[in-house]
Amino acid sequence: MIIFVLSLSTIVSFFILNQNFSVYFDTLFSVSMLSGLLMFLSCLLCFFSLSATPEEKSSQTYGLALLVLCLSLVMAFSSCNLMMFYVFFEISLIPTLLLIIGWGYQPERLQAGTYMMLYTVGASLPLLLMILKHCISMSSMNMYLLQLSSPMMWGVSSLVVYGAFLVKLPMYSVHLWLPKAHVEAPLAGSMILAGILLKLGGYGLVQMNFCFNMMLDKFSYFIISLSMWGGLTATMMCLRQVDVKSLVAYSSVGHMSIVSAGILLDNSWGMMSAIITMMAHGFSSSAMFCLAYFSYKKSHTRNIPYMKGMLTVYPILSMLWFIFCCINMACPPTLNLMGEMAIVPSLWAINFLLVLIMGFMIFFSASYNMYLYSLLNHGSLSTYFLGGFPMKEYCYLTLFGHMFPLLLILKFSLFNSMY
Repeated sequence: MIIFVLSLSTIVSFFILNQNFSVYFDTLFSVSMLSGLLMFLSCLLCFFSLSATPEEKSSQTYGLALLVLCLSLVMAFSSCNLMMFYVFFEISLIPTLLLIIGWGYQPERLQAGTYMMLYTVGASLPLLLMILKHCISMSSMNMYLLQLSSPMMWGVSSLVVYGAFLVKLPMYSVHLWLPKAHVEAPLAGSMILAGILLKLGGYGLVQMNFCFNMMLDKFSYFIISLSMWGGLTATMMCLRQVDVKSLVAYSSVGHMSIVSAGILLDNSWGMMSAIITMMAHGFSSSAMFCLAYFSYKKSHTRNIPYMKGMLTVYPILSMLWFIFCCINMACPPTLNLMGEMAIVPSLWAINFLLVLIMGFMIFFSASYNMYLYSLLNHGSLSTYFLGGFPMKEYCYLTLFGHMFPLLLILKFSLFNSMY
């Protein structure tokens, strides 16, 4: 029943995605092109996460947690009331925490859940006070009315407004909760956390720019510089990881640095780069966590040195690792390449050094993806694979379902209308 509801919601969100105009429901809900894209991504990945874990389908609590999470994300992406958006933004943490604690792998999942709640809730409480103050002074909570009547905002207050969403993305220096949560989360938790919840941070940055009329000042330039340098550091840290899920988690920090920089620059190239990168990363990172889980089911370990030689016994799985590592390193003609290239003109307009950092990020992104693929698939066969389980049909369907949106270059008209 739950998988039927998720599949039906995916179809409905796909029809909403194909609208060429904004759909306004009432004063509380509306769907723009950006929110339509993210609603489609949310419904599709929730459907994939349930279909990829058939052993948990019998658990009503597991399916209910996924359904509540999908509903809260759709409500957050479709809210045009600022206070409702904040409420659903916070509600999405509860089913995610239940997935980590209830179906995680190790006892450290309690610490990972605590890290996630402390970081995200602690950073969003100052934002709540700022939203209440701003809405009371403007006598409205509607995002469109706030955008029309709000004065320009800059200075230290921009750090408070952006803080909650930069932690959610996450930006480097406030990212420590993400690798812990990914390592301890079950497959569905990792897929939704990387594929959708991180995009909620990017969508929140877009909405804050829209509602508060944020101005680009020295604090914004500081966040952009820190984000790009942190992205480079995170991609270099991927080369030192021995856990597959930890490596993919740190690669998410690198990709999300492009999103935060593009949104804060608030020009056409930067916004287009941020949206394309969010969509591409949503599918590619979710697929990488699927591959990590399916490889874990065969080798009974996530330690990269103990998983080598997969090519000799699981050639189709190795082929999928190759395809998704190429997608993750932004090989043409994938959406990832479009997202990374579109940010370059915006960075060039600020400082050439940021373009240089972006170039190093692309180089090290290719390095750690080739490192991951070669260590997992080449070399002599590891004895840990001897007791593995064969690939099932649902594994292939889930992975190929992730692949098709990434291998198709979407029309630029999808990204023209932002609000």
